[in-house]
Amino acid sequence: MNDDMKTQQSLSRLLEIMRRLRDPVNGCPWDRQQDFASIAPYTIEESYEVAEAIARGEPRSLEAELGDLLFQVVFHAQMGAERQWFDFASVADSISNKLTERHPHVFADARIDSAAEQNRAWEEHKARERAASAEGGSSELADVPLALPALARAAKLGKRAGRVGFDWPDAQGVRSKMDEELREIDEVAGDASEALAARRAEELGDLLFAAANWARHLSVDPEEALRLANAKFERRFRAMERLAAGRQLVLKKLTPAAWDELWNEVKTAEKTGLKDVQ
Repeated sequence: MNDDMKTQQSLSRLLEIMRRLRDPVNGCPWDRQQDFASIAPYTIEESYEVAEAIARGEPRSLEAELGDLLFQVVFHAQMGAERQWFDFASVADSISNKLTERHPHVFADARIDSAAEQNRAWEEHKARERAASAEGGSSELADVPLALPALARAAKLGKRAGRVGFDWPDAQGVRSKMDEELREIDEVAGDASEALAARRAEELGDLLFAAANWARHLSVDPEEALRLANAKFERRFRAMERLAAGRQLVLKKLTPAAWDELWNEVKTAEKTGLKDVQ
């Protein structure tokens, strides 16, 4: 059996499994009661689990997580077919058409010689698609998904606005904006009253938005940077827990100075390449 036949057989099997799970008589009760809204959180979760497997560099885990993500696509396609909106084949055709249209240098006679040129052509093509599909006017911010993580969406919104010139001139310009936002937070941070709660949230939101776009100007993916920071914090905190346990220290009884000492010890161990400290 060649690879194409094996792929088709595996995909047909998965589609048939999905149909049986959603069968209104003999299907799985849980699967039958789901709809697009109830499944959407699982789709997002599976996407993150794929990213986590990639970050860990675990091929077998990545294979499994990609399977879970593919199942999400199949699940949505089955629900679409039940409503006669679309099916898996039309979903596949849709992305195939989009890819061929956006890569005329591969599937037609256009010439593109660099990745940077391809990125420009890709964005121009997407802009034309948005303009063509817009109802009642077009916006540069159209189709930036609301479901994106807020940090990633902030950077994407900034990038879209920057296409038409609404942007900071450089990274230093964003850095100055962050200083401004910090000063505005300081104005309300000292007053913990409920009356200023909304203002504090607004100012902190402005700071985070600026930070996301500072990252963009520094060519850093803010979402990825924060994931790495989370992983680093978790790794170091777990190391501190091991240190405290080895020394029979009670975490809740540690002073701020004792916590600092443990933290710095773990940081030093990481920088010097020690696997653990005692």
